[in-house]
Amino acid sequence: MKISYDQEIDALYIRLVGGQHECRTVRLTDEVTLNIGADEQLIGIEILDAQEVIGSLPSVELENVPLAKAA
Repeated sequence: MKISYDQEIDALYIRLVGGQHECRTVRLTDEVTLNIGADEQLIGIEILDAQEVIGSLPSVELENVPLAKAA
């Protein structure tokens, strides 16, 4: 999983699955969009106007999540 934030446009993207995928877009609201890949797999979540939608950007805490080793 990779989380990226573009401060210039206030957009947050949460990529749940790496690599290239053909996706269809499902718009939940004007600000929140899901990218759905093959077999209805959720590939990513885009949040526009992120600070308005989720408030101040929170810190991320991981519990019991194995981290990939750096290459």
